[in-house]
Amino acid sequence: MTQLPLDLHAVRTLVHTDLNPLVNRIDRDGFYPTDLLRQFGDTGLYAAHIGPTPDLNAAITGMAEVAQSCLSTAFAVWCQDACGWYLTNSDNTALKQTLLPDIAAGRILGGTGLSNPMKAFAGIESIRLSGERVEGGYLVTGVLPWVSNLAPGHVFGAIFHVPAQNRNVMAILRCNQEDIKIEQRTHFCALEGTGTVVVMVKRAFIPDSDILADPAEPYLIKITPGFILLQAGMALGLLRGAIQAMETADVTHGHINTYLDERPEQFRDVLATLEKGVADLAATPERNDRDYMKSLLQARLAAAEWVLKAVNSAMLHAGTKGYLADGEAQRRLREAYFIAIVTPSIKHLRKELHDLEQGRGTMAQWRETSRPQAA
Repeated sequence: MTQLPLDLHAVRTLVHTDLNPLVNRIDRDGFYPTDLLRQFGDTGLYAAHIGPTPDLNAAITGMAEVAQSCLSTAFAVWCQDACGWYLTNSDNTALKQTLLPDIAAGRILGGTGLSNPMKAFAGIESIRLSGERVEGGYLVTGVLPWVSNLAPGHVFGAIFHVPAQNRNVMAILRCNQEDIKIEQRTHFCALEGTGTVVVMVKRAFIPDSDILADPAEPYLIKITPGFILLQAGMALGLLRGAIQAMETADVTHGHINTYLDERPEQFRDVLATLEKGVADLAATPERNDRDYMKSLLQARLAAAEWVLKAVNSAMLHAGTKGYLADGEAQRRLREAYFIAIVTPSIKHLRKELHDLEQGRGTMAQWRETSRPQAA
């Protein structure tokens, strides 16, 4: 496929002209900005990390521009990027030729259903989808409680367990196919406008042409570093937005904010350190050795922890203005907790680092000797 270059200026323009006026509607009304997400495809936002010359850090940088304004929309961008990452790393050449160009250009929107299997391989829960081998593909059944960036016509990556063969398979599932239903059943305190739905799969036929990897484990080793690194775009952008909020508050209240322990310049230094660390890691996403994964997990954990500190400080800097129903500071505070709980969450990351220190497999090794069973 022809790779679209990332136009950061175009991304910033769309954020300013189209996203900023929608932020409160997205946050308070759960508005899912489908048209805007498709428009981002024209800027090359979803294509920087795929194709013949992938640049993972460019994708992270572009996502951060969106997250600086609205984490809900940045999360949808991450879902789209993750879906493209799955496709570009698959050995299914036909699927890459037919679906990947539409994902990269935003013509088709996609999600990622890996939250459940990532936790399953870590021993936290069981795989929720199970499959039965039939002629030409698999019949898949199960329920995924939360998958995002989905609507009719969208696609997503998912893993199902095949009990008869004790193997796990990863495939693309399509929201408009028969026997796959989606519904919004849950409401959250933030990130409502992300197309987050329950996916119900009942003996849905998944053809071999939509298989990303069979078995899944070697492929998961390949995609995991990029999957985690791409999330840094959300964290770095939100951190930048929190710093900006502190500096804005200081224009009128700097004389009293100076008595706060944590000030924007401290977070500026932290942001620069995190950005450099992420850029260094993003240069070699094909690595999955122990030292690399330790650095990667530590960087993702540090980003989540610093974001929580920064938005808390932004709230204190804003004072009463930040406490209003439409106050930016309280919105960013709610958004930040998503960085802390989205898979891999802070507690999941700490578990992985603990397991690594104990000599057990890292997340990137997906514990190949321990295949999780379906629920």
